[in-house]
Amino acid sequence: MTTLEVRDLTVRFTAGKRGLTAVDAVDLRVPTGEVLGLVGESGSGKSTLAKALVGLVPVMAGRVLLDGVDLLGARGARRRAARRHVQMVFQDPYGSLNPRMTVGEALGEAVRANSRGRRRRGANRVAGRGGSRGSEVQRLLDLVALDPDYARRLPRELSGGQRQRVAIARALAAEPQVLVADEITSALDASVQGAILNLLRDLQARLGLTVLFISHNLAVVRYVSDSIAVMYLGRIVEVAATDELLDRPQHPYTRALLDAIPQFGAPPLMDAAALLDAEPPDPHDPPPGCRFHTRCPIGPLADPGRTICLTDDPDSGAAGRLHRAACHFADRPAVDHAPRRTKEALP
Repeated sequence: MTTLEVRDLTVRFTAGKRGLTAVDAVDLRVPTGEVLGLVGESGSGKSTLAKALVGLVPVMAGRVLLDGVDLLGARGARRRAARRHVQMVFQDPYGSLNPRMTVGEALGEAVRANSRGRRRRGANRVAGRGGSRGSEVQRLLDLVALDPDYARRLPRELSGGQRQRVAIARALAAEPQVLVADEITSALDASVQGAILNLLRDLQARLGLTVLFISHNLAVVRYVSDSIAVMYLGRIVEVAATDELLDRPQHPYTRALLDAIPQFGAPPLMDAAALLDAEPPDPHDPPPGCRFHTRCPIGPLADPGRTICLTDDPDSGAAGRLHRAACHFADRPAVDHAPRRTKEALP
């Protein structure tokens, strides 16, 4: 069992008199051996949530549980051991690698750090396989489909896709149970994105990883995910199994993201481009009531009588709605959506 749970997690940054709640009372659950896709626009809080999970930003409130062990509350060796089981792959593969270290040196450093942790836990074999550090580096390169000769290269000698494979291999050196993949394809060419996504799916199946996959692109998220959570201005507004969410989206923001995906030969079901291009609220001062009401096509902008959106927070009743949708009118969509398949080839 390697279930990752986030309960009431809040991350707040302060600067002078102004503060920013980047992650606001988020609840998520990633079941053992599954992929949860987290999707939302830039600035929605996705990356901040990812960094909070691996201890890179301070958490104001809430809990992060790995098989019941609180990663935020644990101390000493217990916390270090639990933290090692949650590893992150960053968006920029070049920025996350030391430009002066060869691929072999970077992976060897990760292997050495993991072997020190294993010795503290009473283990005596490198990465659990008894081989030398060099053989473990070769094993990691093989996992991500890179030739052993790449161990002698510097990051600048690699393509973007190759650098991202190295970054994934470095994360795997710690033998994680949970992998947090933060926008790992957004900096890559479209032709390379598919190869990296296929690699991630293959590694998840082979190693039994639990994965939190983060992207602003719903077309990418649906390709790899068993379930999907939608994030807007620091909050989760909808979450469901991938097929269910795509076939029956409940929140208007989710529908807008779906309609923003190009559908050859089919006109959009709502003006998603205009909706998503509209200026989002200031995250330092989110609007009262429903945070999406300033852009919502089924809220007060469309029906002035729906004043509840201006005053009442829909998150308070989300647990009782389908898909935990944070929308007062989730059961009354503006448009009907045709079913959408999830594991089709990427557009």
